[in-house]
Amino acid sequence: MCLGETAPAADGASGDPVAPLLTYMQAAKVLGVTERTIWALVNRGSLLAVRFGRSVRIDPVDLRAFIDRAKRGGAA
Repeated sequence: MCLGETAPAADGASGDPVAPLLTYMQAAKVLGVTERTIWALVNRGSLLAVRFGRSVRIDPVDLRAFIDRAKRGGAA
């Protein structure tokens, strides 16, 4: 799944579909960086993450916001 693609709602309900959350590996691939870089960005609060149990995922909306901030010079 690429940034910007969305999956239909599982229950068939109308409304906004929910985009699948990305693993660190998937987010790293989108940005062209390593998983360690994603970890560092999340650890310092530059990139938001969704945590549940032992799983940590990146919301594509948050990744897009990070990219937009970087374009304006405020992501690091």
